[in-house]
Amino acid sequence: MRPLPNGARDFVGYGRTPPDPKWPDGARLAVVFVLNVEEGAEPSIADGDAATETGLTDAIAGEVAAGRRDFVAETLFEYGSRVGFWRLHDLFIDLGIPLTINACAQALERNPEIAAAIRDGELDLCCHGGRFVRHYRMDEVEERAAIARAVTSLKRTVGRAPLGWQSRYSSSETTRALLAEHGGFLYDSDSYADDLPYWVEVSGAPHLVVPHSFTHNDNRLATAKLATAAEFTDHLASAFRVLYAEGARHPRMMTVSLHGRISGQPSRFEGIQRFLDFALGHEGVWFAGRSDVARHWIANHPPEVGA
Repeated sequence: MRPLPNGARDFVGYGRTPPDPKWPDGARLAVVFVLNVEEGAEPSIADGDAATETGLTDAIAGEVAAGRRDFVAETLFEYGSRVGFWRLHDLFIDLGIPLTINACAQALERNPEIAAAIRDGELDLCCHGGRFVRHYRMDEVEERAAIARAVTSLKRTVGRAPLGWQSRYSSSETTRALLAEHGGFLYDSDSYADDLPYWVEVSGAPHLVVPHSFTHNDNRLATAKLATAAEFTDHLASAFRVLYAEGARHPRMMTVSLHGRISGQPSRFEGIQRFLDFALGHEGVWFAGRSDVARHWIANHPPEVGA
C-alpha cells in the first residue's frame, strides 16, 4: 500500500483484502492495552488556566462556576494517579501483559514514582503531549515548541524518548509534519481509521500510523455511554469475538484504552479483570505494546515508496 499524502482522506484503505500482518507465532489477533497518564497535566486554575478540567471524570460539568476551582474534579484526577494507576499497573504486571503508557510529560514530572515504574519496568512509552491540552488549538510555532518540551521532559523523568505520539482528541493539521521534523518517533496514533497500522506520506517520506480507539475505550464509562463494569466487559468482549473470528482469515489488531481515574476506580476495575480473563483464555493472541506493533509493521510491511 503506497503512502497517501498526510491529510488526504482515504475511504478505501485496505479494502476487502487487508494484508496479512504476520503477527508473531501466527497470531490471529494483536491486542494492545494503553494506559493514559494525564493526571497532573490537565487544565487547572491552580496552574493558571481559566477553568478546572472536568473531562472524563465523575465530576458534574458546570456545577462550579467558571473561574473557580472544582475540587471534586481536581481530586478525581488525583485519585487516578494516587490509586487508579497502581491498581491497573499491578494487574498487568502480575499477568505479564505488556502495557503502553500514554503519558503527558507534566504528569510524570509531578509523579516521580510513576515515572520510575515506567523506567524500571521498561514499559512502552508513548507521548500524550506535554500537558493534557488540545494541539489543534495551537499555531505551528506553539505546537513545535510543545512537542520539543514534552520529549525533553520525558527523557529527563523516564530516561528515554517516547517512540510514539498521540494528541488529546485530535491532532492539528501540522502535528504529523512537526513530529517528522522533530524525529525519533516510530509512529503516531492520531487516527481511528483502521484495525491495522498503515502508512502515510509526511514531508515526502513514509510515516507509520498505528490507530488508537475511541470505541474500545473506558471513556464510554466516564461519558455514561456505558453504565457499569459488566457493560464495559461485554462491550470489549464483543469486539474481541468479532476481531478474533475475522482473524482466522484476516488477522486484526485491537486497542483498548484505559485511564486511572476511570478504570482504576473499584467499581470499574473488575470489568478489566474479567475482560483479561476472557482474552487470556484464547490461543493465537499476541499481547503487545504499541511500539512492538510498530516495529513489527516496519519490519514486515515496509512502505511501497515510489510504487
